[in-house]
Amino acid sequence: MPLHINSLTLSHFRSHLHVSLSPDPRPVVLFGPNGAGKTNLIEGVSLFSPGRGMRRASAQDMTRRPEGLGWKVSGLVQTPEGLQDIAFQSEQGAPRQVKINDKPAPQSRLGELVRLLWLLPSMDRLWIEGAEGRRRFLDRMTLSFFPDHGDVSLTYEKAMRERNRLLKDQVRDPMWYKALEAQMAQSGAAIHSNRVRALNRIASAQDQASTQFPAAELDLIQTEGEMPETEADLRTAFEESRFRDLAAGRTLVGPHRADLYSVFAAKGVPAAESSTGEQKALLISLVLSNARALVEDFGAPPIVLLDEVAAHLDAERRAALYDEICALGAQAWMTGTGPELFRELEERAQYFEVTEAEHGTAISPIQSP
Repeated sequence: MPLHINSLTLSHFRSHLHVSLSPDPRPVVLFGPNGAGKTNLIEGVSLFSPGRGMRRASAQDMTRRPEGLGWKVSGLVQTPEGLQDIAFQSEQGAPRQVKINDKPAPQSRLGELVRLLWLLPSMDRLWIEGAEGRRRFLDRMTLSFFPDHGDVSLTYEKAMRERNRLLKDQVRDPMWYKALEAQMAQSGAAIHSNRVRALNRIASAQDQASTQFPAAELDLIQTEGEMPETEADLRTAFEESRFRDLAAGRTLVGPHRADLYSVFAAKGVPAAESSTGEQKALLISLVLSNARALVEDFGAPPIVLLDEVAAHLDAERRAALYDEICALGAQAWMTGTGPELFRELEERAQYFEVTEAEHGTAISPIQSP
């Protein structure tokens, strides 16, 4: 069976006191007024992927107010390895704990079991804002192909923090740097290699894109200077950059300085200079290409979260998006203010109305619009 969540329960999570639903493998449509808790629901789903969820929030921020008791998200997930009982829990703001089939598990295990992608309204400005958001977008795509990418990135970041501390303290003895730089070079080369391989997979999958969603030419660039690619190149770059880094008080070279450059392929125009509608279409195209590439690599589509994705699409492009999702066979969780935004899906999806209730949120299944 395709990868999908077939039961989801949220307790004291964000605005939800206690809600549960049991979807089937088809796309899931959540509609209702603003503020009803639709995005909070799919944020709960996003926790089934490694990391801090689609909002990158702390465990304390996810707890329901004013109680502040802690929260729990759990679900039964059909995976290529069979049905898995996955639960996340935080007590009084403590870091969330992961259990798979009632046993503690590392987050990296989630990446092996569940492939999960998302597209949020906050990402609409991806191409015109800072490089950090584009790196994060690239690393989410990369993580979907290589579950160990998160651990490698954490290793690099931890070593870089230690190196930056030495730089800020104006430590000049090279012996203090060598071991850290060796660790950064090894993990940094792995990060770069993973990113390049992910972009190659995306590029191949874009050949199958719908004409409604334009292809993007993607490139990985360094925000300043040349991109060191190999472990040896990185080690040399760190050593040669020490005096410059000492003056800046931070590390100025490495994969943390990379940027994702995108061009609207059909027009040859950089994504940052394209229209708002074209930028949105490019993002949708990349998420769909990511999903297609995962089908080719792993034989199953990912779970896809699309928050308010239909609000700024015309009927033709909405229909094309829904056709692509259904052709993939993905369980896409989509939110919107009204069922009319999903009319083109008809019986191919399942519909839940989300409304505010006296003690939290009410979720009611309805027939297709």
